[in-house]
Amino acid sequence: MAENDIDRDAIKDEVDQIFGNRPKHEGPELYQVNDQSSIKHVIGVISGKGGVGKSLVTGILATELARKGHKVGILDADITGPSIPKMFGLSGLHVFGQGDKIIPAQSKGGIKIMSTNLVLENENDPVLWRGPMLMGALKQFYEDTLWGDIDYLLVDMPPGTGDVALTVFQSLPIEGVVIVSSPQDLVQVIVGKAVKMAAMMNVPVLGVVENMSYMECPECGHKLEPFGPSHLQEIVDEFKVADLGRIPIDPKVAASCDAGTFESELPEGFIPEAVSAVEA
Repeated sequence: MAENDIDRDAIKDEVDQIFGNRPKHEGPELYQVNDQSSIKHVIGVISGKGGVGKSLVTGILATELARKGHKVGILDADITGPSIPKMFGLSGLHVFGQGDKIIPAQSKGGIKIMSTNLVLENENDPVLWRGPMLMGALKQFYEDTLWGDIDYLLVDMPPGTGDVALTVFQSLPIEGVVIVSSPQDLVQVIVGKAVKMAAMMNVPVLGVVENMSYMECPECGHKLEPFGPSHLQEIVDEFKVADLGRIPIDPKVAASCDAGTFESELPEGFIPEAVSAVEA
């Protein structure tokens, strides 16, 4: 063998030594909620790419479910790009411990929230963690947080189909997912990745919400489509998923997210089809 040739047999032997002796039945670790908490339903909110408003949809679902009398929690699994705390007026606050457990932050409306930004010294600090640390944080957020009694735990997942998203699917008892899309180019390819990942993980897709779908002229009420025409019906037809509604671009809602007043200023009755799908 030449000096620069790769000894593929040696590499295979080394891989077999690392992975080959594992029991055939060994699979991903299933996270268990602590004995001081009870969570009835776990729902994921996912997207095939970033920047489509996944956290917004998570916030809308949580707020509308809480308004209907449900006990709601949000696990912000977008660990390197969390935005949930700021939306709910928790910017700059920190969670604290009780023994070896974590007391989640709570919004004015009673929604319990666990997020990376609530444990960082400064919410603007970047999260420069490799995979094992990200997985460890996710596990701790689920298992070691004193959620109490929760009817619906919404998991705001990171974009794409990477490590954290895979761990959420495999290790949390996800009952279904809401997919968030936008009316931009290649949206069907992007949504297709999310749909197929859910299918591979045997997790039902509750349906698709299209964000940034249109905006209304404040003067005449005419609907404008700044990102192009809606692709929601095409997605519904191609992937045989439910249409859970279109969310307009609303400067007031965007401003409330930045101001931390989202929960109180969100108009009643946003995406009722999506809320009903989660409750079903």
